[in-house]
Amino acid sequence: MSDMLSIGASGLRAYQTALTTVSENIANAGSTGYSKRVTDIREVSAASAPMTGTVNGLGSAVSGVGRAGDMFRAAEVRTASSDLARTETGATWLERIEGALSGDRLGDRLTQFFTSARAVAADPSASAPRAAMLEAASSVAVSFAATGNALAGAAAELDASADAAVTELNGLGAALAKVNAGLGRTTPGSSGTASLLDQRDQLLESMSALTDVDISLDGVGRAVVRVGGASGPVLVQGDSAATVTYVRGDEGQASFAAHRDGQVTSFTPYAGALSGMADGAQRIATARADIDALADAFASGVNAVQAQGRDLNGTAGAPMFEIGDPASQLTLTLVDPRGIAAAGVGGGVRDNSNLTALESLRSSGSYETRVTDMVTTNAAALSARRTVSEAQNAIRDSAVAARDAASGVNLDEEAVDLLRFQQAYQASSRVIQIARETFQSILDIR
Repeated sequence: MSDMLSIGASGLRAYQTALTTVSENIANAGSTGYSKRVTDIREVSAASAPMTGTVNGLGSAVSGVGRAGDMFRAAEVRTASSDLARTETGATWLERIEGALSGDRLGDRLTQFFTSARAVAADPSASAPRAAMLEAASSVAVSFAATGNALAGAAAELDASADAAVTELNGLGAALAKVNAGLGRTTPGSSGTASLLDQRDQLLESMSALTDVDISLDGVGRAVVRVGGASGPVLVQGDSAATVTYVRGDEGQASFAAHRDGQVTSFTPYAGALSGMADGAQRIATARADIDALADAFASGVNAVQAQGRDLNGTAGAPMFEIGDPASQLTLTLVDPRGIAAAGVGGGVRDNSNLTALESLRSSGSYETRVTDMVTTNAAALSARRTVSEAQNAIRDSAVAARDAASGVNLDEEAVDLLRFQQAYQASSRVIQIARETFQSILDIR
């Protein structure tokens, strides 16, 4: 009778654990990062005589709570997330560049300036066309400065975003180090271990959205993480984590380094948001350099034309613009419309020969075309990124679906398990009841 009681009791304990596991699965069916739990129930056996082997049928026992999952599908999700984050982040900064280049209508202002110069050439002695030309020149200077400021603002915002991303990465690394420490202390196959493994995978996926990570796992699930590929520096190992820093050079180069145990190791992110930011920083720096070069060439060219002509007072033309530092910070220095040097040397107030040099400057400098080319090139790159992003979104969605099919909770399956374990629990209860009734009947006979 005692064997029947122990068999029934072991079944009660085992299936109670199984029911608890199913309840947790159902309760967390919609929880992000939760992997299905599976109770491993085995038959209890005991060793017998050497010739007869083992004796089975001694009850049931829970050998552990397993965690459904596929490490390869999880790795595919991380890779897809990292690639998508790089593309989307890069597109964000291309959009900022597009807004900076086109928002202040620099190309239109340049066209208005040269068109107003033609109006002055048509009537060199008239005051109104000259005033309109200076107004157009002022608009060009303001537009150059605003474009340069917008690009500088984008660079500053990118720095802030990169600093925030690095801070987030450092926080994730510190959290993963704590999870590693917890995995080293918990009993394998326990519910606590499964929860820690869920946290580990969530942290790794969040890291992969920031940079490309190379991951290796030990026997108890602790992760060693490298950044910048398999040859990159260690970010997390055991219960210790490195600190990542970000610096942007004057030419736009983004530099990242991992600080660990007194050593500093530089690395280059090839995927994730940090990689997209590095690309964005370089593109913004290139756009700023192009705008500065264009402003310098335009202002220097116009000032040179002014210097070789004569104004309405018959004196050599004064500079129209002052080039700032950076060059895009142009200011209009010529405030008197009579100071526009339309005439050539020795020409009168009706002479417009010097303005032909301004028209030649427009043609040779191709200032409007250069602005258009900058906008078009950036727009083409942005369009390509958006196309790639759509494809990568589909790839990531497919990877997530495949991972969830292996590790997610299926409510229909859980409902079946719930009924099955309830029946097994009731059967174990019935075994105990029959054993007690039988034992009582024997006592009554005595």
